[in-house]
Amino acid sequence: MGALSYRAAGNAALIALAASALATPALAAEASTISAADTAWMIVATALVLMMTIPGLALFYSGMVRKKNVLATMAQSLAAVAMISILWVAFGYSLAFVGDGPWIGTLDRWFLIGMTMESINPAAKTIPEALFMLYQMTFAIITVALVAGAVADRMRFSAYLLFSVGWFTFVYVPLAHWVWGGGFLASMGVMDFAGGLVVHLSAGIGGLVAAAVMGRRHGYGSENLAPFDLSFAVIGTGLLWVGWFGFNGGSALAANSRAVMAITATHLAACAGALAWGAIEWATRRKPSVLGMISGAVAGLGTITPASGFVAPWHGVVIGVIAGTICFWACTWLKQRFKYDDSLDVFGVHGIGGLTGTFLAGVFAVNAIGGTSGLLEGNPQQVLIQFYGIAVTLVWAAGITFVLLKLVGAFTPLRVSVQQEMEGLDISQHGEALQ
Repeated sequence: MGALSYRAAGNAALIALAASALATPALAAEASTISAADTAWMIVATALVLMMTIPGLALFYSGMVRKKNVLATMAQSLAAVAMISILWVAFGYSLAFVGDGPWIGTLDRWFLIGMTMESINPAAKTIPEALFMLYQMTFAIITVALVAGAVADRMRFSAYLLFSVGWFTFVYVPLAHWVWGGGFLASMGVMDFAGGLVVHLSAGIGGLVAAAVMGRRHGYGSENLAPFDLSFAVIGTGLLWVGWFGFNGGSALAANSRAVMAITATHLAACAGALAWGAIEWATRRKPSVLGMISGAVAGLGTITPASGFVAPWHGVVIGVIAGTICFWACTWLKQRFKYDDSLDVFGVHGIGGLTGTFLAGVFAVNAIGGTSGLLEGNPQQVLIQFYGIAVTLVWAAGITFVLLKLVGAFTPLRVSVQQEMEGLDISQHGEALQ
């Protein structure tokens, strides 16, 4: 009887072991959806988008200011990288992308608590959650850095830091949740593939309000405010252009055909934008400037951003031509008409570009590419939805920017003194200068 019992027990154990072996692969496959290919692509895309701020935007902006402000302008981009990265890990990611409340997320992932090597975010199920967090971090960084271009040459570094913390917390994080994190704009069907609202329009209108509150630069309209070294700006444009492949292509959150379509439309829009701006200058001023061509390229890139994952490649050409034309108008006639001193045309290029691209996404959207039809495919309601997203972003970003500037100004002067502005921010704010 003992031998039979041992034999029966042994057989039962073998059966259980075999069943376990058969079940384990299925359970493992069900538990893990992480794709090595998607992960590899998103690591590259994350690096590309970070490159857009340093050195891309740092060179692009610093090449367009005067020599005495080059280092101070670069310092703003560098500070945005360091500061926003910490804030994003501390609370930004959690409030933007954890939880599906209509207005804001939760603090369940504050300082990344609970994040593991296997955890994923529902918005990106084929890559590790840590990688999704890092990728979205790079968007927050460059958005904050973009705003600084509107007040270049005159904002105190201490005021810039305080303002950036507030703007990130109360403008960028809520918008990211509303549009990308399951908030009320996403629920309504607002389309913004890679940041027409969240990045470009918010930074553009924020920069315009900041420029208006702080006032024009000393000598604006009477002194020579020509760029120090446009070769810096051209190199910066090239880095931004290549980085935008990760910006828009990476927003597919996978190594797939939609990412490739987004990259193709992005590149064509940049080309068309540069040619359109250059052609207008050639026709009106008899010479196409280098500054104009790089501005047109960036205008095309910013304008295609919200539409890139929803439209066909040839739409990128059309959107690029529209971008180069309308952003040229905004940076010339509109700026002169209202006499605001947006130092590096953040509103004219990014604000107007983001607004235009978000609207055009509702016009050209192709159901076979992005799952939503636009006006040309018989869905005029999408245009109205896009307008609603634009209106919400304009009101929120403008209002909060104004309040934040007034609050920061109550603690520290927003801009340097006239004497400090004349000697340059490199010396007055950082104690350094180019030789």
